[in-house]
Amino acid sequence: MIWVVHSIYSFLWGVRSPEDLCRAAAQRGHAVVVCADRNGLYGLVRFLSAARRFGVEPVVGAHLVRDGREAVVLARSPKGYEMLCGLVSRLHLDPSLRLEAAVPEAQKHLVALSADPRFLKEVSSRVECYAAVTPGPSGRRTLRAAWELGVPPAAVFPVYFADPQDWALHRLVRAVATNTVLSALDPRETAPADAWIQRPEAGLRRFPHCPEALAHAERILRSCRARWLSFRTVFPHYDGRETDHFQLLVRRCRDGIRRRYAGTFPELERRLAAELALIRDKGYVDYFLVVADIVGRRPIHCGRGSAAASLVSYLLGITHVDPLRHRLVFERFLNPQRKDHPDIDVDFPWDERDGLLEEVERCYGPDRFAMVSNHVGFGARAAVRETAKVYGVPPEEIREVTRRLSGWTRPSRIGERLAHHPAFRGFRLDPPWPEILELAARLEGIPRHLSVHCGGIVLAPDRVDRYVPVERAAKGVRIIQWEKDQAEEAGLVKIDLLGNRSLGVIRDALDMVAENTGRRLDYASLHPLDDPPTQALLARGDTMGVFYVESPAMRQLQRKTRRGDFEHLVIHSSIIRPAANRYIDAYIERLHGASYEPIHRDLEELLKETYGILVYQEDVVRAAMVLAGWDWAEADGLRKVLSKKSRERIEDYRRRFQEGCRRRGVSEEVIRSVWDMFTSFAGYSFCKPHSASYALVSFKSAWLKVHYPAEFMAAVVANGGGYYTPRAYLSEAQRLGLRILAPHVNESRWKYWGKDRWIRVGLQQLQGVRRESLERLLEERERNGPYESLDDLLERVCLPPSDAVVLAKSGALDALADARHLNRSQLLWWVRARAGRKRGLPRKGPFGADPPPLRPPDVATLWRQQEEALGFVLSAHPLRTHARAFAARRRPWIRAKDLERSVGKTVWLKGWPITKKEVLTREGDPMAFVSFEDETAIYETVFFPGAYGRFCRTLGWERPYALRGKVEASFGAVSVTVSHLEPVA
Repeated sequence: MIWVVHSIYSFLWGVRSPEDLCRAAAQRGHAVVVCADRNGLYGLVRFLSAARRFGVEPVVGAHLVRDGREAVVLARSPKGYEMLCGLVSRLHLDPSLRLEAAVPEAQKHLVALSADPRFLKEVSSRVECYAAVTPGPSGRRTLRAAWELGVPPAAVFPVYFADPQDWALHRLVRAVATNTVLSALDPRETAPADAWIQRPEAGLRRFPHCPEALAHAERILRSCRARWLSFRTVFPHYDGRETDHFQLLVRRCRDGIRRRYAGTFPELERRLAAELALIRDKGYVDYFLVVADIVGRRPIHCGRGSAAASLVSYLLGITHVDPLRHRLVFERFLNPQRKDHPDIDVDFPWDERDGLLEEVERCYGPDRFAMVSNHVGFGARAAVRETAKVYGVPPEEIREVTRRLSGWTRPSRIGERLAHHPAFRGFRLDPPWPEILELAARLEGIPRHLSVHCGGIVLAPDRVDRYVPVERAAKGVRIIQWEKDQAEEAGLVKIDLLGNRSLGVIRDALDMVAENTGRRLDYASLHPLDDPPTQALLARGDTMGVFYVESPAMRQLQRKTRRGDFEHLVIHSSIIRPAANRYIDAYIERLHGASYEPIHRDLEELLKETYGILVYQEDVVRAAMVLAGWDWAEADGLRKVLSKKSRERIEDYRRRFQEGCRRRGVSEEVIRSVWDMFTSFAGYSFCKPHSASYALVSFKSAWLKVHYPAEFMAAVVANGGGYYTPRAYLSEAQRLGLRILAPHVNESRWKYWGKDRWIRVGLQQLQGVRRESLERLLEERERNGPYESLDDLLERVCLPPSDAVVLAKSGALDALADARHLNRSQLLWWVRARAGRKRGLPRKGPFGADPPPLRPPDVATLWRQQEEALGFVLSAHPLRTHARAFAARRRPWIRAKDLERSVGKTVWLKGWPITKKEVLTREGDPMAFVSFEDETAIYETVFFPGAYGRFCRTLGWERPYALRGKVEASFGAVSVTVSHLEPVA
């Protein structure tokens, strides 16, 4: 009998993972598991791994559904697998294609099972077909049809969950999929309650009337077991004219030596020869050539990740950090023992990435190109919201619960949040909420659909759909059905082409500098590591807007260390990882001169530059090799397991590490200390070449902020900022002494523009305006010159009244209004009367050119209009708009810029929140770090668990607060420990 298993990768049908299903099948005596997810092979690699782990034989297939037709198609050979991938791809890429027409001629390679007589009749001549006989009345009807058609029957039992209690979760996902409440869910939209993995004999008892169907099922299973399926590495192929691609690579590296070093030297030659030999032996020659071809299409890019340790990458222009100067270890990227295939990550300006991807697809051909997918699962809030919806809970009640889950990022912790988070303290959850939350906790993490990976692409040497099914994402690009981990495990060597907003910032700032000054700066040759003003800015932590060092944690770390040189910035970019907080203070103390003993004498030289602390991923690898005697492969396996936070596998590595260290005489204390440091790398950490690549971009950003602050800050806001809101960046610009100029119909460009000591707000900032209206306005101004008057503007550009009103409220029309001596009230009257009228109509009449004598609006009204039009108040800090409310409190307010004078004191502060990070203490209690600003500076605050428990429901956004707290200093960096918070109306 064929148990056709559907996993969570049958989106919104299956509810258990391949691991759960294979485990259940093995425990209940199944020797073979057929995984046939709906319309795809989305979880194939996971399924094969689980089958190996639990000792069951896998059979690969897909349950294909199209326009009322259904069939389960199984692969019985490598060629059959390729055909199945192509079949699934065709069905996804061509919505008009009938299922029957898509099935190829594949008698020896595929097996099709279907209960549809029309399908069986049409495809039986092309592929080996069986009538899928299931338990119950429908199966008996299929059996009769099989006899009539002369198609052999096969016993099939569809499975959608592992255990009987999973049926409730299955009904939940079906209700979500059909957008209906549970009480109205059509039974035809669900699997039956017994569609779980029962013992084999329980299934056999369902077919006493049809022994031949059971016999055929056994024969099919014997012929389709996937012992033949072994993935091989799939590299891209470089389409060059030269046949010897290795010699081409060597020649291009030689060209790079002249460009990067102006000449060669022994260390370079030794390193280059070793890298080239390994690249050739590992089959990476074409891969490097392809990546070099891609990055050569865009002048601004940042190669990062472990590939930045490669001298070959540096010589080809893929990366920009000198691996010789900065002592980067190539073996972190490739080494003779590495079994998996690393990829090269390259960042491009965020708004150039899609165009680059289209260019790569055109160049290499659509059949060879596809992007990697993401499997989007239910997050905590989405799980609660969707579950409550299908229970019929009113939307406002759902919002009241889900908003209290805001900011919660840890998976599978809904119950923990409800039980312990102060946001839920005293909050009643009457029935059916307990049942909803129990189901939502089970729903969390289950995939619901595909999206596009942020930049991973696959370039096959022939057709991508030979190796994995391809479909089209909602945005139109072709994507493979696997996410990045499965793609890598299946041998698809991907290239990550990622979008980076800070590279867009640097590009736009350089363009502004070129236009404003005539000085054309080249991104690749901009290497300001030894610039004293840039180092000083980084040492002060005045890095708002500067790539990767603008977060509150990084700015505080820079202030505490007081180091702005490149080498220390590389360390800081990596040590800032969340789990390393306990080692950061030790690092800072040692940096400032505290003595320390090396954790082990054999690690002293290895960790010398990081003051005896493991900072980079390769530190873990090399420490494990030194202390436990491991080779590169085993030590690198530990690094990967730590990054995936697999508890079971981490425990296995811990045991082996301890055994290896003991054999080599390492003390128990050292073993514990080193292992504790290893665990700080769990989930999130960098290798040194990645940190160095990011630090170089940080230096370029910081150099621009120091030497061209107007251009830089304008570019930051124009590119959507980073960690903070546009208004917060404009406040920073004002603190730098820059004037912020309102939008202007004749002066503003689409983007923000900076020059000298001012920044002009771009038309991109206007809220609620049709983009086509603004584009018409800019195009007309470019063609025929500035607008001479309000009448001239509305004669030349047809603006809908609502768009014209936004322009007026933003201040963009003030200069034209002043020429006619119109105040803001009169201007708004005028544009409402005139906008939208067709050209050529007389200006007099009922909509006369002269508005009535209206009084000008007061300051509060102007501020409100700015906020409506721009999203913030431009002409005043938001705290100033609440000056009366603050004055009424009669507190002894301290200015943020004066906090250093009040260390150790309890003070009152005005505050406008600009960013927040919630974390858990070691005891599991929530606390928060919140950045506020007043009119003078940004300041950092800490809400320890007690204070956060009292104020987390009060703390929101886009509103002012009065804070009381104690001013603390740590290594010279000041923060405020909050004891009281109150909103200011």
